[in-house]
Amino acid sequence: MNTSIVVIPTYNEVESIGTLLGALKALPVDILVVDDGSPDGTAEICKEFGVEVISRSGKLGLGSAYRTGFALALARDYHSIIQMDADGSHQVSDLARMMEWIGTSELLIGSRWVADGGIENWSKFREYLSRGANAYANLLLSLGIKDVTSGFRIYDVGLLRRVEISTINSEGYCFQIEMTRRALARGGSVGEIPITFIERAHGVSKMSFAIAFEAILRITSWGFLRLIGR
Repeated sequence: MNTSIVVIPTYNEVESIGTLLGALKALPVDILVVDDGSPDGTAEICKEFGVEVISRSGKLGLGSAYRTGFALALARDYHSIIQMDADGSHQVSDLARMMEWIGTSELLIGSRWVADGGIENWSKFREYLSRGANAYANLLLSLGIKDVTSGFRIYDVGLLRRVEISTINSEGYCFQIEMTRRALARGGSVGEIPITFIERAHGVSKMSFAIAFEAILRITSWGFLRLIGR
């Protein structure tokens, strides 16, 4: 068994997941896929690669998938737990570089918005949306993290245990914000490593109005609680 495991949530990623898994096989990591009942055969492709798959009954959400995958990984003897997207937007070459920094911080975030980080094939609207979400979260919560919404991360298992993953409630990309907020509150050290985020070439984005609204509502609520000292 390797000392690191990659947890990958999937839903209808049959066109992208094989390329990602093939590239990950070159790294010293175990792989766990949490599939939300993809009707396109994503789970079957993963099993063909010899990857462990948790097959769930339906589309239960990103946060729920990570809670499930992290809980299983924490029950085993890993030192680091990695999270990344299945759609090809996160590069395995960037992960290899991030892994060189394991041990320097308890949470390593693959960041688009630090020096030498970047994006490819995004519209200006998508860029402004991401930058705006990060700015809003930092304004209200004073996190001090440039890319708090990034889903490309490496957690030290000690920090994940202190975070108490079962009590994290967010489901969309707000899950990343809540995890960062909790990690800092529990004394976690955070480092940002530059990555290049490449817009998916296949499939459909899971972003929706409901996901964006959840983030706005939760950030505003946490900001209010912070303002009144709770």
